[in-house]
Amino acid sequence: MADWQAWQDSWDRQQEWYMPDREERFRVLLDAVEAFAGDRPHVLDLACGTGSITRRLLRRLPGARSTGVDLDPALLAIARGTFAGDDRVTFVRADLTRPDWADALPHDRYDAVLTATALHWLDDGPLTALYGRLAALLRPGGVFVNADHMPDDTAPRITAAHDAFAAARRERAREAGALDWAEWWERVAAAPELAGVAEERFALFGRPSRGSDHDGPPHPPAWHLDALRAAGFAEARIAWASLTDAAVLALV
Repeated sequence: MADWQAWQDSWDRQQEWYMPDREERFRVLLDAVEAFAGDRPHVLDLACGTGSITRRLLRRLPGARSTGVDLDPALLAIARGTFAGDDRVTFVRADLTRPDWADALPHDRYDAVLTATALHWLDDGPLTALYGRLAALLRPGGVFVNADHMPDDTAPRITAAHDAFAAARRERAREAGALDWAEWWERVAAAPELAGVAEERFALFGRPSRGSDHDGPPHPPAWHLDALRAAGFAEARIAWASLTDAAVLALV
């Protein structure tokens, strides 16, 4: 029998290799949910992956309900295995770049939409369209939080120093046995319980390779704030930031 908890833990460790402050951004997301939607919210976990946000949401707010949506069949397999039998959680497979992706959701409105380290994969057009769809999915007063790669290129020396520091820290962690993105996927592909969905995933996105899989077209926080306001959100602001990432929070 598959040990889904072990896969969740290994996913967390791999992600933390890139983002040592990952739990801090999750705390900010959940603070926003509790502040704006109370302790029994109905949450859309957008580009949910293995269900990392949902896992922390239910631990903190046991009365919450979550709908996780993602396209990756391997990560969804881990998510579904982890939450099997929990009627608070539903998972949906959908492509967020399609205009009809929300038709697959089991509900028309949500109290909160949360996403982390995922939407930087989308180009400007699909991301702008997605923001508009999310504004329509949230109930009045509902909250959206996106914690993602949002660099500020106005301070190149600060950015260069931070990048060098982060690279050295990752190398030390690798020497201590940490897995990077490509190595983690190699283990997934070698696991009998995940090999089939891993191949399906590779057919969709290609095989992960070291040094390229986390590249994308990230924008600074100001771009996201402007896009959210243009999409119909009434208010938007930065809720958290590091030197390379940020969480933008918006209300309808």
